[in-house]
Order: sequence, then structure tokens, then C-alpha cells
Amino acid sequence: MVSICIIAKNEEENIERCLSSIGPYDFEIVVVDTGSTDRTKEIALQYTHCVFDYEWKDDFSDARNYAIEQATRDYIFMLDCDEYITSLDYEKLIDLLKTNSKDVGRISRINTFIRNGEQTRIKEPVNRIFNKHFFKYQGRIHEQIVKKDGSKYGTYNIPVVLEHTGYDGDVAFIKEKTERNIFLLLKDLEEIGEDPYILYQLGKSYYMQGDYIEACTYFSKALEYDLNPQAEFVIDLVETYGYALLNCQEYRQALQFENIYQEFGNRPEFKFLMGLIYMNNGEFNQAIKEFYKATKYDYADTQGINTYKAYYNIGVIYQCLGDKKNATMYYKKCGDYPMAKKMLDELER
Repeated sequence: MVSICIIAKNEEENIERCLSSIGPYDFEIVVVDTGSTDRTKEIALQYTHCVFDYEWKDDFSDARNYAIEQATRDYIFMLDCDEYITSLDYEKLIDLLKTNSKDVGRISRINTFIRNGEQTRIKEPVNRIFNKHFFKYQGRIHEQIVKKDGSKYGTYNIPVVLEHTGYDGDVAFIKEKTERNIFLLLKDLEEIGEDPYILYQLGKSYYMQGDYIEACTYFSKALEYDLNPQAEFVIDLVETYGYALLNCQEYRQALQFENIYQEFGNRPEFKFLMGLIYMNNGEFNQAIKEFYKATKYDYADTQGINTYKAYYNIGVIYQCLGDKKNATMYYKKCGDYPMAKKMLDELER
């Protein structure tokens, strides 16, 4: 009933982990190689005979649609080599597909990466499973699933969890990956004109490179459009823009986020961001309030935002204010968080 489709190039370090995670389930596996010079195809052939060559055309949608054409089953589950399945309820998945053929299934993807020596885990929903008779991919890079007849469609959650390590790696790896993305996004922008989603993705690419000034430029352009504040990319656009402003030391400009609190302030991530904004503007009482509000959420998409990271920042503020007692109390709330333990050691000397 379901074909897993993968496009790959020089993924010998990732593809076996990806393919082995599919093994326990009754999926057809289709691998499309876009020009590997390593052992990617050799490894893929150990798991499936459906390995195809494709001439790369600087277009991820074209490659994905080619992979879909090779699949013999009706439903497509698109997977990337740097992802692997950690949880899947197969029977429930099949039942959901039978009753949602004209909508798109969303999986939960956990992005894991290390920045500045600290591991970050962010959970996000991603559209991934659909009936190939009704859907295809569109967009040269950061491609999206669209209805073939151009109509709108609904989504539903499916019981699948993936781990994704594609954002991890050294500076050179990240720069190479983002430079490729920027090149393709700029080509899209040139062909179809300004589009808020493409502008957002350009901003994200520059943000990942650490070019926060350029990231702010594209985020700001995207926000000039009339956007739906409930759209997931808009929420991420706003929050990442806030962090880009902080990294540019545009603290006063970041305070303008007070004006959108009513629209975006229903997430612990936004409250945590506002805590950082107030903190960097020297408004410590307001910062403490926002960090504390973040801890009132039982769940956050970003690991630690509603627990140890919020408590840690409250502790830092109290330490800066000379309140050793409260600083110690909040650092202790952080559990084994290394930065909090380091600050506690300093206070206890």
C-alpha cells in the first residue's frame, strides 16, 4: 500500500541507518540516486532492488516526482537519508490512509543538532505521506506537496516519529549545504518573483550560516506580506527573526515584538524569546515574568524552553542583580544542565 521514496547523493554515512529503520515494516523502498560517487548505491541495493539513476537538474521537486513515478504503490512516504524512523504504528497508519486518501499525512520530526557545544532538539510536524494520484511536489528547493488540480487540501496526523540530523555538522558542512540552498532559492525567486515562503527560507538559510544581518533582511521582506499568523512557517519566521535581531544586537528593534504578543504569544517558545528580548534590554523584571510563563507549559517543541533553559536565564538575571539566594534556587531547578551546574559551582566558591 505504501512506497517509501528516497533521493540520495553521497549519503553512505547516513543511508544505512535510514534504510535499516524501515526494515520492520511492509513498505516498498524506492531509492533515486542523483550522482553519488561513494557507496550510496551499493548500500541501497542491500535493502531494495528499486534503485534508479537520475540526472540532477538543480530541482528537488523534479527528483522527488521522478522517484514517485518509479513507485508501484498508491501511497508515498517521502523520506530523506539523514532521517530515520524511531516510532511507527503500522496498523493505525494503514487505517488512516484508507480514510484520508485526498489529504496529506503529517509525521513528527525531531531535529537534533549541536550548536556552541550544546545539543538542541526541536520537534516539528512535516507533511510526508500522500496518495500519488492526487499529489505531487512543487518548488526547486524546500519543495512542498501540492494538489495536482491546484485545489487546497487538509492534513491529518499520522503515528510516525523521525529523527533528523541534517542540521548537524561542522561549519564547513553547514555552509556548503546552505550555499546550495541559497543558490536554488534565488533561482526560484528570479523565476516566480517575490514569494513570502521563499523569502522566509532564504532568511533561514542565512541564519544557519550565521549571517544574521542578511537573515533579517529577508525575514523583514517576508513580513511585509499579509500572512496567516497561524501558519507554521509564519510562526517560525517570526521567532527566528527575533533571534536574528538579538544576534545582530538590535535589541531596541526586537522590543517591537511586544506589538505581536497577542497573535504569537500562545507558545512557550515565543514567551522564552520575549524573555531574552527583555533581558537584553535591561528590563529584568519583565524578562523573569516571561521566562516563568514559559515554564507553565507542559510541552514545548524546543527542548528545555519550558524547563531548564528558562530557569537558567532567571538564575542568570538574579545573579546579575546580586541576589545569590534566588540565583542558586533557579540554577538548582535546572537539574543536570551543564551551564547551570557551572554557575552553581562559581556561586559556591
